[in-house]
Amino acid sequence: MEIYFLIWAALFLDLLLGDPRGYPHPVRVMGWAIERLEGPLRQSFRPRLAGAVLWAVVTGSSFVAAQGLILLGATIHRWVGLGIHLLLLWIALALRDLDREARDVYEALKDGDLLQARRMLSRIVGRDTEALPRSEVIRAAVESVAENTVDGVLSPIFYALLGGAPFAMAFKAVSTLDSMVGHRDERYREFGTVSARADDLLNFLPARVSACLIPVAAALLGMKGRESWRCILKDRKNTPSPNAGIPEAAFAGALGIALGGPISYGGKEYVIPTIGVPRREREPEDILRAIRLAYLTTFLFLLAAFPLCLLAS
Repeated sequence: MEIYFLIWAALFLDLLLGDPRGYPHPVRVMGWAIERLEGPLRQSFRPRLAGAVLWAVVTGSSFVAAQGLILLGATIHRWVGLGIHLLLLWIALALRDLDREARDVYEALKDGDLLQARRMLSRIVGRDTEALPRSEVIRAAVESVAENTVDGVLSPIFYALLGGAPFAMAFKAVSTLDSMVGHRDERYREFGTVSARADDLLNFLPARVSACLIPVAAALLGMKGRESWRCILKDRKNTPSPNAGIPEAAFAGALGIALGGPISYGGKEYVIPTIGVPRREREPEDILRAIRLAYLTTFLFLLAAFPLCLLAS
């Protein structure tokens, strides 16, 4: 139960202050380590083995560093250890930053500045944004909020519940590895295989838990809860990722808009099936609705975890 209440406190700090700035953020340290290790490992091993070693080193180091900091603090005083644990949990969550980044896209669209909206969008998505029309900018922002509700919020909480901040930071390392090397292009197809598959595996359960929670959150917010559930059942497999389609389908159904469709990476277009039924045109306010849905889904996730934590204590 101690971990459970620490997670609530960390979520409160995240909502109040967002991502802490002005110091070497652990995710940036992970990114720096990945960049520095990639070259030497490629020279020492075959691509897939090199990628596996990179995954093991970065993920293992993140776990050990978090565990070591907590234990070191606890040797000074129990409250110091708890304070470090709380700090690491706060760092692992990204709900407020998800809100800020998506809201920046919304504000630019409301001001009629499509160019600025594209710039803001490029900070939260990997696809090409330079030529996206207004409707596609909205689509991409909503998809980002949906997917990151799982990747950036529910999954870190899930692993924090299982093993505290060390598990949450190890998951952040897995997520960072996937975002940096888990690509399907020529350079990373072999090297990033382990990182991509590990990310899919670790998000598997949280994504499916979200399938139960997002429709409930949608209904509580006056959105289309039943349609959200129907869309999950029908369109959850309409993405290359085994997990992203679940929250995207849930959000599409809840909002009554279509997501998915053609997408461009590095100038190359990929055809992805449509997700949801386009009951109306997309509008900038859909981004705000998606943010509210992300918040309530997160709170429901923690509330649902309470009896399980109580039984386990």
